[in-house]
Formats: sequence, structure tokens, C-alpha cells
Amino acid sequence: MYSRALQGYEEALGPKHTSTLNTVNNLGILYKDQGKLAEAEAMYSRALQGYEEALGPKHTSTLLTVNNLGILYKDQGKLTEAEAMYSRALQGYEKALGPKHTSILSTVCCLGILYEDQGKLAEAEAMYSRALQGYKKALGLKHTSTLNTVNNLGILYANQGKLAEAEAMYSRALQGYEEALGPKHTSTLDTVNNLGILYANQGKLAEAEAMYSRALQGYEEALGPKHTSTLSTVCCLGTLYKDQGKLAEAEAMYSRALQGREEALGRKHTSTLSTVNNLGILYANQGKLAEAEAMYSRALQGYQEALGPQLLPSYLPALNTMFSYGDLFSLTGRKDLAKVMYSQVLDGYKAVQGSSSKWCRQLEDRLQALQVASIEPKGGQVEFTEIGAPKPGPLKRKHSASWEGQRGE
Repeated sequence: MYSRALQGYEEALGPKHTSTLNTVNNLGILYKDQGKLAEAEAMYSRALQGYEEALGPKHTSTLLTVNNLGILYKDQGKLTEAEAMYSRALQGYEKALGPKHTSILSTVCCLGILYEDQGKLAEAEAMYSRALQGYKKALGLKHTSTLNTVNNLGILYANQGKLAEAEAMYSRALQGYEEALGPKHTSTLDTVNNLGILYANQGKLAEAEAMYSRALQGYEEALGPKHTSTLSTVCCLGTLYKDQGKLAEAEAMYSRALQGREEALGRKHTSTLSTVNNLGILYANQGKLAEAEAMYSRALQGYQEALGPQLLPSYLPALNTMFSYGDLFSLTGRKDLAKVMYSQVLDGYKAVQGSSSKWCRQLEDRLQALQVASIEPKGGQVEFTEIGAPKPGPLKRKHSASWEGQRGE
């Protein structure tokens, strides 16, 4: 429909008319939702250039597309470019609309997501809290923008190790989505998936499998088997099967997720690298240590290229890979390399989660053991730390719907 409308607007009004540009922007949204990120970027860039020429750089339609480009850049793993877009949009909206307008809150929420991806969890919490307070006052407790922010806070609390608070946020968001949108809406399914991740982290594997299965069936019906949201839940099921000892089933899920993400997002996207890391952990548990090391090396090198030296030390998925890499070094007798890796990861977890987190305690125990004696595998089997399999929760965070609403007259 958008393609047909675009052709009609171009013929009737010309390629630079605002109605034409609105449709171009909408096509960008559609392509992004379909996982066609290169096509989405082309549409957003065309719309942005057109809006700037027709309306000026500070017009709200221009700023909306600026923010949409920020979302796209984040999804592509271009975090620096994303922050530049969000900052431009936020500054422009504050001048044009005032600090309490809901469009500003949308950008605030986007910045919260970005900060969380960069490992800046305190800054992320401040953004989410500001957005949630503003949405509750402006739109009410049951509005989807409010619920999106509740869901995002649940993810943040889970990343901070506050599992009870995370469950409360997810449950509140799920109930609200089911009432407002229905049980099969993708926003509902996102929170179902997040609850599955939380249950898995709490050791409630049966409950987790039920959530993942519901989410996967819903995504496949609504979005298709190759959509990035579908692939995220496929990856979650892989981790669950691994935890249940179903290693063949886990490998099948991870391989499906990796192939799909490489096709949709590219080999160096952070979501692709997360799946590479998960395969590394699985290979380690299968005793395929050379294959595991190849996966860890690929993932860590990819994170270094995507994030740079400033962001890498506080990015949780990268820290998870380094933790697993340290275990592999220790197991294969490279104790000095293990000490270096563990020490770097410990500094990172202290900065992100605080020195009292259970992962910091595990790292301190490992470092102490290396000082005293070699770490011996229990029962002849390697016991790798399970945080080495990052969960794809960040892909289930929600941007406020107002940014996705550029509909021409």
C-alpha cells in the first residue's frame, strides 16, 4: 500500500512534497519492522533530506525522522551515530515543544535504551524514570507508551540483577498490553519473551519454556520465521535447551538464529555477535574447545570494532564473552591470560552492577583460586558461567509509538 501511495504522490505532487515524504518515512518504518535495515536507512535518509529542504532542520517532522534514524542506527549497532541523532532530536523538540511534551519523552526513552546498550545503567535508569513519570501524568497508567517504558525498566532491573523488581515491571506491562492490544500483539509477545528470560535466570525452566513457546508461535504467525524478533526468541530457546542439557536442540536453535541474523543484520551486528558467543558456550560445554575459542574470538573482536575502547569495558554482552573466554583460558592452562581477562571483567561488572553482584563474587572466587591453585573441572566436566550466554532482552525493548506515527494527511 505504501509503495502504491508513494507512486501516486510522486506523480501528482512531486518527489519533494511533504505528503510524498511522509510516505517515504512510513516505508522506512515498514522496512525496519521487516528487518530490511538497509532499505529502511535509504528511506529515512531520503525523507530527512526532503524535510530539511521543505520545512527546515528544526521542524517537528524533520526531528521525527532524525529520531527514527537514531533508532535504526542503534539497531545496526552504530551507537555513536544513534546518540548524535537522539541528541539532535531531543534538543530540537525541547526548543519547539517544551520539556514535558510526549514527543520529548519518546526521545528520552530512546536515549535510555541507548545508554543501557552502552553499559551506562545509571544514566539509562534516569532516562526511563523521567519518561515514565511524564507518560503517567500525560497519558495515564494504561497507555501503551507508559507500558513500553515499564517494560524497559523491567529489562534494566534484570540487567542490574534486581530480579524481583524486574518481574513486577514485566507482569504489569504484560497485563496492560493484553488488555490494550490483545494476547497476540507483538508488544504483548515482547513482554512474554522477556518474562521467559527472567524465569530462565531464576531457574524456572518450565515456566520459561512456556513463555518462549508462546512468544515464538506468535512471532512466526505475525512476522514470519526470519524476522529479527522471531530469531531473538529462537536464540532464547537455544539457551534454555542448553540449560536443560538438550545440546543438539540448542545447537539447532543457535545455528538458525545465527544464520538469520547474519542475513538480516550482518556479521558484525551486536545481536549477531551475541549468538556467536552463545555458540561458543555451547561448544565449550560439548568439549569442542577449539571451536569455542574461535567463537569467543570472533565475538570479542566484533564487539571491539562495534563499540570502541571507551564503551567496551562497560558493555554487558562483551563482558559476558570475556568471562567465558577467561574460563576457557583457565581450563586450557593459560592462567596468566585468564587472570588478565577475569580482572578486566571484574572491573566492568563493578562499574555496571556494583561490587556486590553475584557475578563479581564469582570472578573474585576465580581470581583467588588462580592465586592458590589451578581451577579443577568438577566431575571431569567444564562448568562455564551461564552469564556467558547473553540473553537478547535488549531487542525486546520498546520505543514509544509516537515515533512510528508519521502518517501523511
